[in-house]
Parts: sequence; C-alpha cells; structure tokens
Amino acid sequence: MTVPESNARGWYKSSYSAQANECVETRQSVSSDMAVRDSKDPSGPTLRFTAEAWAAFIGGMKAGELADG
Repeated sequence: MTVPESNARGWYKSSYSAQANECVETRQSVSSDMAVRDSKDPSGPTLRFTAEAWAAFIGGMKAGELADG
C-alpha cells in the first residue's frame, strides 16, 4: 500500500469503539482486499488481507473461534 493511499478517505472505525482512539480502522480496496491500520497512527504501517482471508477472519470471529479462553 502506498503512503498516499493509506492517508486517503474511506477508512472506517467500528461504531463499538465510540470516541476511543485505541482501535483499528479498515478500508476496502477496489480489488476487494481489506486494509487495516491503527487509528492512533494513520500514517503508520498498514496490514493488507485478501478478501478471502478477511472473510475467514470475520467468520471465525462470529463463530467464536477466536474468543479468548
């Protein structure tokens, strides 16, 4: 991901985070890949996931597969 793209509009933060700054933001690319970054450091590093990997992650979260304990 290029620096200008990581600073572009289109980043979303979960409504569950309220006004907290300790969360991640996501952005879907034109190719449906998902980018994730730290909301406290918007110009910092960005992780990028394929659409398939992101769907598996979300599915695992919903199924409780990634729950702590």
